[in-house]
Formats: sequence, structure tokens, C-alpha cells
Amino acid sequence: MSAVPFPDGACDTHMHVYDGRFPVAPDAVLFPPDASVAHYRSLQSELGLTRVVVVQPTTYGLDNRLQLEAVDDLGPEARAVVVVDADVAESELDDLTEAGTRGARFHLLPGGAVPWESLGPVAARVHERGWHIQLQLDGRRLAERLDALRALPTPLVVDHIGLFAPPAPRSDPNVEALLTLIETGRCWVKLSAPYLSSASGPPDYADVGELARALVGHAPERMLWASNWPHPGVPTPPPPSTLASLLAAWAGDDATARRILVDNPAEVYGFGT
Repeated sequence: MSAVPFPDGACDTHMHVYDGRFPVAPDAVLFPPDASVAHYRSLQSELGLTRVVVVQPTTYGLDNRLQLEAVDDLGPEARAVVVVDADVAESELDDLTEAGTRGARFHLLPGGAVPWESLGPVAARVHERGWHIQLQLDGRRLAERLDALRALPTPLVVDHIGLFAPPAPRSDPNVEALLTLIETGRCWVKLSAPYLSSASGPPDYADVGELARALVGHAPERMLWASNWPHPGVPTPPPPSTLASLLAAWAGDDATARRILVDNPAEVYGFGT
């Protein structure tokens, strides 16, 4: 398949904006330079992206104002994934939903604002609004978390090809746990940020690519794609053309790529409804 342009309706399911106008969270560990919607639009234009999901970064903790501002700037083809704790008010959840929020993020790595123990209570608060839980964690802990994740009332979206660092083979129990979650029909995986876990490195991130292709082959209807722009904490991120080429290699054909870029995110984030 041709890497670019992406098909009409293609969605980037994970990007962030940063702005020095907003205070950083006390526990933040990443302090990227400003990255605005105006900057992001060049990536959109280069790849032919028309839909986007703005994800709350750890830098701002529970303060979702900047990402919601970006959703408003990006327009009706934008959605949000925010960070809330179990004490969030019902009125705030209503306002967040009205503003385009479709998920609650749990970043269970250094800098995350909400701990694992809050995942179940938050899921119980948000599932009636049609939200999902977006999860970023060390993929090598998936097996021990499997039962709790399967019991969530919400759908689940797993970041960054599971973030197995170092990459794990198909036979690893934690990869098996990810496949088990996918087979529930309520779990999606973002094909994104291979540079965060790859040991083999650029340009093709072959070790992570092997797992990405296996996941696509197993359940293309449960895959999403994301740029992870502006690649926080990564000194030399791949250019947009490389990100597109990686997806082309992992998907293998136009129909599968379209499913990953257009059809699956429309289902998860409610585009076109």
C-alpha cells in the first residue's frame, strides 16, 4: 500500500499539546517545549489526517484545560481523552463529555497522576457515559493485571503496542495476556511509538514491528493508529513519512490500513455519530 496520503477520515488517536501558560503537575517528570495546534496541523496536512484524539499528558496532571482548548480549536472532528480521579464531580463528567471526551487515561508509569487502585472506581464512574479506559503501563505487567482489566465495565484501549520494554516475543505470557484482552472484543491497541520500547531501533524498529504485525494479523478490527506527536521525551523522533511507512508495513494492504485508520477509531471515539 502507499504510505501517504492516508484515506479520507483517517484518525490520529493519540497526540498532545503543551503550553507554558499552564502550570505543570507537582509529580510531572516530562517538561516538553510548547507544541500547539498550529504546529500539529502541518503533520495533519502531510499525512492527510482529518480526525484526531487529543490525550491529556502527564505534564498537567488532572488539569485538562489545555487539551480541551485544543479539541475546541481542532473542531468537530476532534475528541479528548482526559485524566480524572474517583472524586470527580458528576457535573464535571457531564461537561467533559459534552466537550468531546470519550476516555479516561491511566498512565501507570512515572509521572502518572492517578494510581492503579483508582482504575476500577474511575471506570465505574465513566462507563455509563460511553467512555473507555486508556491504559499505558509496562506491558510486562499485563499478565498480573489481566483479571482486573477483564473485569472493567468499560472498553479498554492499550497504548503503544503494549509498551513491552524490552520487546517481548509472541510466546511471552504478557503478550498472551494482551491477546486475551483483545479477544474479549472490548480492547483495542494503539500501533504507535515503537521508539519507546524498541531495542533494535530505527528506521524500522524491527523487534516492535514483529509484534505489531502479529497483532494486526490476529485482530485488525482491534487496532488503532497514533502519531504520539510531539513525541514527548524523545530526542530524535521519526518524521511523519516514517510513521506512515511503518503503518503501511504493519498493515500490509490498503483495506487493513483503512480499517485501522478510519473504521476502528470511528467506532471507539464516535466519529460520524
